[in-house]
Amino acid sequence: MKELPGKRGRKNKYFTHVQPRLEEIAYWCRDGLTEEEICKRLGISVASLNNYKNEYIELLEALKTNREIADYRVENSLYLRALGYEYEEETWEEFELDTPVLKEDGTIQRTELRLTKKVKKKQAPDVTAQIFWLKNRRPDKWRDKQDIEHSGSIKNEIDMSGLSLEELRRLAKDDHS
Repeated sequence: MKELPGKRGRKNKYFTHVQPRLEEIAYWCRDGLTEEEICKRLGISVASLNNYKNEYIELLEALKTNREIADYRVENSLYLRALGYEYEEETWEEFELDTPVLKEDGTIQRTELRLTKKVKKKQAPDVTAQIFWLKNRRPDKWRDKQDIEHSGSIKNEIDMSGLSLEELRRLAKDDHS
């Protein structure tokens, strides 16, 4: 950013703090970091980030695209959780080596991890995930509060024949309090 004669203020940190870290920013978005958290990691203000998004399309695209990827991953996980799914669980155990091995970094490896068991498991459908999904995807049928329309009229008639003047005054007084 070129400074105009007589113009003073903070220098643009985009080329020093943001552009060299666009790939990291993409990872952070996919990991679910907020823009405020990203700004802290970059050492810039939220206002600066907003200015840079308007000025530099590659930053805006990195943020938008990678946030969408994270959102899709969460949506997919919620969907699977609502329906239930199968998965394979692996158990790894550490075993002593018959003969220690000299590694490239000069250390000696005396143990190794070995796969000892694979088990197919089923995750049952999660009712909470189902409710959340339905309330958000089908609010017309699944929201907590249902709108019920009433057609017709309600009559509120009191048979006052046979009431004394005192009883009528008491009813009128009760109605106003």
